[in-house]
Amino acid sequence: MRALFSAISGMKNHMSYMDVVGNNIANVNTIAYKSSRATFQDILGQTVRGASTPQAGRGGTNPAQIGLGMQLGGIDNIMTQGSLQSTGKLTDFAVQGDGFFVVSDGTRNFYTRDGAFDIDVEGTLVNPVTGLTVMGWVADATGAVDTESPLQALQIPFGTRISAQATQDLTLPAPKAGMVMAGNLDAGTPTVAPDNEITTTVTAYDSLGNAKTIRVIFTKTATNTWDVTAMHDIPDVPGPDATPGNAFDDAVTIANGTLSFLPTGTLDTGIANNGMVSFTIPAAALGTGADPLAFTLDLTTFSQYAGASQSNLQSQTGSAAGALVSFAVGSTGEVTGIYSNGANRIIGQLALASFTNPGGLQRQGQNLWAPSSNSGEAIVGLPNTNGRGSVSTGTLESSNVDLAQQFTNVILAQRGFQSSSRVITAGDQMLQDLVNIIR
Repeated sequence: MRALFSAISGMKNHMSYMDVVGNNIANVNTIAYKSSRATFQDILGQTVRGASTPQAGRGGTNPAQIGLGMQLGGIDNIMTQGSLQSTGKLTDFAVQGDGFFVVSDGTRNFYTRDGAFDIDVEGTLVNPVTGLTVMGWVADATGAVDTESPLQALQIPFGTRISAQATQDLTLPAPKAGMVMAGNLDAGTPTVAPDNEITTTVTAYDSLGNAKTIRVIFTKTATNTWDVTAMHDIPDVPGPDATPGNAFDDAVTIANGTLSFLPTGTLDTGIANNGMVSFTIPAAALGTGADPLAFTLDLTTFSQYAGASQSNLQSQTGSAAGALVSFAVGSTGEVTGIYSNGANRIIGQLALASFTNPGGLQRQGQNLWAPSSNSGEAIVGLPNTNGRGSVSTGTLESSNVDLAQQFTNVILAQRGFQSSSRVITAGDQMLQDLVNIIR
């Protein structure tokens, strides 16, 4: 009886169906797990009577076939996005969109959506369960990243120090003043001393990283015109009669400039170098053994409107020496080091891999995937480019298993198996009746 063998194939393959569903349910809380789906095919039927064409006034007839059961067609990987859960942990990453993190055992690269990473004792970004290192590109001393170079293990070298940077003008990639200030000078300020002065202080850094306080004085000399003078803050030295000295007396460093405003309150851009004040502090005045300090103070964003005078330092190129204390990863995978002196520098670039057919990847266990002949080779590049997703920090991707669907599949697998077993029971009863005919 063909029905017996058909029922056996049904029971066998519904057991495989239950295996797939059971594995999905078991991994409902596995980080970035991608569920599987079983599909079935019928087995070629046995032809009892073939088809015929219309002839001699009679119509054609259809073939008569009896099926021989079913077989497991395939087990597909469902690569849809899982929901993201916030963890708040700095080294937890998730991919929003397509793409896989690249991890390595030192010999072979694997691919994963599991971004539960950590820092090992050597400062390497790793998966703490498998020990596999996270791959990307390491920046050079200037913060430049060569994405055409081979992948390297990403390093977060906590405690690494960066040298002090003197406040200075930059020429590359575009000219930039060593210090930029913004603010407003009260248009109602009189031109008569001593009420015509507005004073503020800024801090510059010499080549050794020593902070130097500079007093900047705005003096209104005429309508819409201000003189700018600046003095380097030298240590307070008592006078010959032991009286306290003035910290700005006998200061060697003095910078002079002018701010000329239009009647509209904006800076007059028709005057060359209006609002640009050049500083030069000789090494002797610094008294620290550092190189002379020379830079330009950019005041071109200042305005003159009625209201309280105010100023703030927007940026400067100098900084004291510092050590790496933290890091941050942007949505494009840039790893930025945060130093104790407040400086931020790019120290690496996270890599993502994409595949022509990600559903063709082979599971390797431990949330790892490897290329197969039908997935294509990994296309490694920057996050958020060429179809690759963005990186979200402090989050992990959840399993994409739909429990409601899986429990429905449990019922389907159970009923399919049960129905096939009943066919075997019925077939056995028919054979028993056939044997009993001779009684």
